[in-house]
Amino acid sequence: MPIENGDTVKVEYKGFFDDGEVFDSTERNGGKPLEFTVGSHQVIPGFENSVIGKEINQEFEIRLEPKEAYGEYHPEAVQVVSAKEFPPEIEPKVGMMLQVQQKHEDHEHTIPVWIKKVENEEVTLDFNHPMAGKTLNFKITVKEIARP
Repeated sequence: MPIENGDTVKVEYKGFFDDGEVFDSTERNGGKPLEFTVGSHQVIPGFENSVIGKEINQEFEIRLEPKEAYGEYHPEAVQVVSAKEFPPEIEPKVGMMLQVQQKHEDHEHTIPVWIKKVENEEVTLDFNHPMAGKTLNFKITVKEIARP
């Protein structure tokens, strides 16, 4: 039975860059297959769309451009702030991820921000996803399909 929108699937996968470097895989996540419901936006769009029409035990490879994965990199999403804006218990370090509260119309939501640079009294924050702007490759094997 081919996978359709609304099906819950389990897949084994390996994600790698064009140079062959593996950035994620079933093995790195304890060997447990990735489970998601097709159409529920639990995984990146290109990955989700790639399983539609596939069968159980089918193995395939895909290549996703940034727009099908984590989006393009936006230089305007990088901001420099004063180190004095950090609470005293947080010492900014390159690579550190922070959760920032952001107001949008009538509600607040939390977004992740990465520290790119710490220099003198300035901290460079990047609001882009770390995989933004990257082309991603996946080798995927469908292990289970469940209809609602």
